[in-house]
Amino acid sequence: MPNSSSISEFLLLALADTRQLQLLHFWLLLGIYLAALLGNGLISTAVACDHRLHTPMYFFLLNLALLDLGCISTTLPKAMANALWGTRAISYAGCAAQVFFFLFLFSTEYYLLTIMSYDRYVAICKPLHYRTLLGSRACATMAAAAWGSGILYSLMHTVSTFSIPLCQGNVINQFFCEIPQILKLSCSESDYLSEAGIIDFSLSLIFGCFVFIVVSYVQIFRAVLRMPSEQGRHKAFSTCLPHIFVVSLFVSTLLFACLKPHSLSSTSLDLVVAVLYSVVPPIVNPLIYSMRNQELRDALRKLWKIPMASRGIQWQCGSRQEQAMCTNVSEFVSLLPPP
Repeated sequence: MPNSSSISEFLLLALADTRQLQLLHFWLLLGIYLAALLGNGLISTAVACDHRLHTPMYFFLLNLALLDLGCISTTLPKAMANALWGTRAISYAGCAAQVFFFLFLFSTEYYLLTIMSYDRYVAICKPLHYRTLLGSRACATMAAAAWGSGILYSLMHTVSTFSIPLCQGNVINQFFCEIPQILKLSCSESDYLSEAGIIDFSLSLIFGCFVFIVVSYVQIFRAVLRMPSEQGRHKAFSTCLPHIFVVSLFVSTLLFACLKPHSLSSTSLDLVVAVLYSVVPPIVNPLIYSMRNQELRDALRKLWKIPMASRGIQWQCGSRQEQAMCTNVSEFVSLLPPP
């Protein structure tokens, strides 16, 4: 059996056996990838171009969109290339790079979601101190801390994983280089368990961030329920619900992937779980944040009107009926790619 010093490449999971199915998978993955690029790209552009969105909440949302773009760009392009060319190979260095960048972006996203819960806590529970506690310098410092912590965590995890001797071949039963699948190639169970300390540390970080998010939202809900105005309660909940949905999706898929019993392990189930935590969030997050956020939807419609106006198309929305029609049309075209 080959050891890790003689392995020059790994073989990833083949999504299909026939050429027709391989091409079908390529077009499917390409559509998913383009949808993620479009959604997160529109949010990033809207936040960067609209001065009304230059606030702490949207600054963190911009970082989240960039991280989602990075996460899905780390895994899907290689899977698309393998499906298109009918190959399975990824170099040893390419696999290590894929592990590093995915862990870096994925862990940074979780830290950022924790910071975003603090942003909502300060905005609702301490509104008079919002500009003081979350000024531009404080926001930049927290974002830099999240990105820096992600780099350190990813570097530690990647070095530990690829320092383990591998003697069980070079076949990875996943469409990208996933650490649990790489650890299955270790020479002995003791080598596999040497990574257990870092895994336990990872779970502790996940649990600690999750507790911080839960405590923040307990305080938020208590403050919201004490608001005398129903309109104020509705507005407060509308700013929190997208973040709650994103955190729930992120944490549930991550915990299921980490705590899934070995007795339930199978190639198909592992593939579904990997898709849930690596592919679904970058696609769904832009939809979640744009559906209930009027300011963001207005900014997206403004982005659409710029190229429409350059083509001489005028929007006439005088009467109430015309305004309703224009609103419906604008909401529809905001989901379409720019011409």
